Amino acid sequence: MCRDELRLRPRRLAGLAGALALAMMTASGCRVDMHVQPRYDPYWPSKFFADGRSARPQVPGTVAHGELRTDELRYTGKINGVVANEFPFPITRADLERGRERFNVNCSPCHDYTGSGHGMIVQRGFQSPPSYHLERLRNAPVGHFFDVITNGYGAMYSYASRVAPDDRWRIAAYIRVLQLSQHATLNDVPADERGKLTEKAQ
Repeated sequence: MCRDELRLRPRRLAGLAGALALAMMTASGCRVDMHVQPRYDPYWPSKFFADGRSARPQVPGTVAHGELRTDELRYTGKINGVVANEFPFPITRADLERGRERFNVNCSPCHDYTGSGHGMIVQRGFQSPPSYHLERLRNAPVGHFFDVITNGYGAMYSYASRVAPDDRWRIAAYIRVLQLSQHATLNDVPADERGKLTEKAQ
């Protein structure tokens, strides 16, 4: 290798290192720009919009996809504005199981697992809800329970944002099950099952 080549080699290496460093800085600059873009945090003010808010209000009359609620019974618990005593869809065993699970999660802290109104929250000193086994509530239309879950009542706040409409109906159906469980008679048992009950009682 000649002396001239030995002299040029460090210069070439320095040039390559400089070019590589410049390329890396350029690439990292683009990456930062792509990952850290200008944005508004929730509730930040904005000078761009006349109302000074960065969050834009929902356009009146718009409906989210899949949220067109034309079935009055299903979404309000009423028919022609009157609280209904019927369900908007057939209640199956699976619906009752789902209703039980949702009731235990959302309702039992106040109403307890039997619906008597002595849940853990009440035991800690909070206001007791009425028992589902009062005659007034046993005779209430099923739409009443849907309405209370949706809109709240007295000390109870609305669960509309926490429980989907169909699950509210399932909870209402399960409340009916709880009521029946505490007030059923032998006549409520199917005829082919009554013999088993009488045998166990003896």
